[in-house]
Amino acid sequence: MTTTVPEKTGGRTPHDGAPPAAGVKAPRRSGRIRRIGLPYLLLLPALLLELLVHLVPMVIGVVMSFKELTQFFIRDWGTAPWTGLDNYRVSVDFDAPVGEELLHSFLVTVTFTLLSVALCWLIGTAAAICMQDAFRGRGLLRALFLVPYALPVYAAVITWVFMFQHDNGLVNHVLHDQLGLTDKPSFWLIGDNSFLALLTVSVWKGWPFAFLIVMAGLQNIPKELYEAAALDGAGTWQQIRRITLPSLGAVNQVLVLVLFLWTFNDFNTPFVLFGKTAPEAADLISVHIYQESFATWNFGRGSAMSVLLLLFLLLVTGVYLAVTSRGRRSARV
Repeated sequence: MTTTVPEKTGGRTPHDGAPPAAGVKAPRRSGRIRRIGLPYLLLLPALLLELLVHLVPMVIGVVMSFKELTQFFIRDWGTAPWTGLDNYRVSVDFDAPVGEELLHSFLVTVTFTLLSVALCWLIGTAAAICMQDAFRGRGLLRALFLVPYALPVYAAVITWVFMFQHDNGLVNHVLHDQLGLTDKPSFWLIGDNSFLALLTVSVWKGWPFAFLIVMAGLQNIPKELYEAAALDGAGTWQQIRRITLPSLGAVNQVLVLVLFLWTFNDFNTPFVLFGKTAPEAADLISVHIYQESFATWNFGRGSAMSVLLLLFLLLVTGVYLAVTSRGRRSARV
């Protein structure tokens, strides 16, 4: 008769101490923790870079908005005296020159943003719908439509600056010399026409993005819906109204919000188009804050205006998302 000796592991038999089940669960739990923590560990460098690039300057800007940071304290801005909410009071005092100019710039920016976003969405959606069906040369047209979006902003806007020149610009040459639509060459970069020039450039370089996003959204709409609608006698406009636009609801919700934020904060286009001092008709709030900060050297007041702009955009974004989300839930019910 033979006796089997239990195999020992680390000086202990499997029956000594805790049961085997308890000894097996611990490595599994630690492995699960490692698997869960690995994605966060991989995201840590990007998070630290985001804090360094965006959040840290934002916090510094908020602190600067409570200081009397003028040209006298640029060398050591930490010694600038605290002013509390004085910079904010001056900015929102619409009876004073500073507040009145800020209000005018805000209204110009709102009007410009609404028109630009509406036109970008309309042109981009129409172009995407036209490019939905396959035909010869569709790929080439799609590539050409994306050229304004692919071009660098500075190169594209500088080209428009030459086109808007009064004496030898292409726009006046076509409108006045070729078509005879104007009595005399127009000034596009000064006066009231500067708003139209800025809107034209913004729409020209913004609608390809809407075209790209809507075109991607159209790929998720089943073609069977259009075929069934055609069999029921629905025309092209009815198909767009009843199938295309409702199916693009989620895409348009994100698209309109992104276009609004980009356009409202756009600084490069007006700065390259008009220079450091924009005309009164095209005085966007981004350029206005730049002038308030770097032209008058009042960085405290400019920071307060930037914080007010941030709060306004956060409010608009929250209200927009709440309204659109509620509308989509109601439509589902």
